[in-house]
Amino acid sequence: MLSKEELVDLLTSDTEAFNKEIKSISGGADLSECDFSNIVLNGAVFDNVDLTSSSFADANLTNVKFEGCDLTSVDFTRANIVECSFSESVLNGTDFSYATADYCNFSDADLAGSIFQSADLSNSDFSMAENLNACRFDEDTVWPDNEYLPEDFDTSYTSDLSSLKDDDDFEQSDY
Repeated sequence: MLSKEELVDLLTSDTEAFNKEIKSISGGADLSECDFSNIVLNGAVFDNVDLTSSSFADANLTNVKFEGCDLTSVDFTRANIVECSFSESVLNGTDFSYATADYCNFSDADLAGSIFQSADLSNSDFSMAENLNACRFDEDTVWPDNEYLPEDFDTSYTSDLSSLKDDDDFEQSDY
């Protein structure tokens, strides 16, 4: 079995050989805390891979499969993500700020705590995503049409800073 560093080197040099190696690892590979920033990937398959706290910042990803992966706290800021699948993956706290996710599939993905500030998600499918209501986004986030969103999801952004203040902050003091 290859080491983490050898798997990363294989990914950057020969995607097909990487895909075969990942498939051969029973129980999934550990590529947590790896730096894939600025990488260009086409057709990579990360099936059941632990990518916790890794970075794909400023990456260009096309037809990449992140299926059944642990993507907790992964950094996808400013990434260009096209036709990628995040099916059945855990994306808790994953940061997609300023990213473009075009024609991506988020079926059965757990998005609790994910950050989509100023992200363009206009052509992606979130209809079967879990915990989308527990993500963070802003008025500049571009969401897909309602048919690609869960029925109960509200794409309107409201800044409710008053809910963050403690009631004790407003009590008058005698001093």
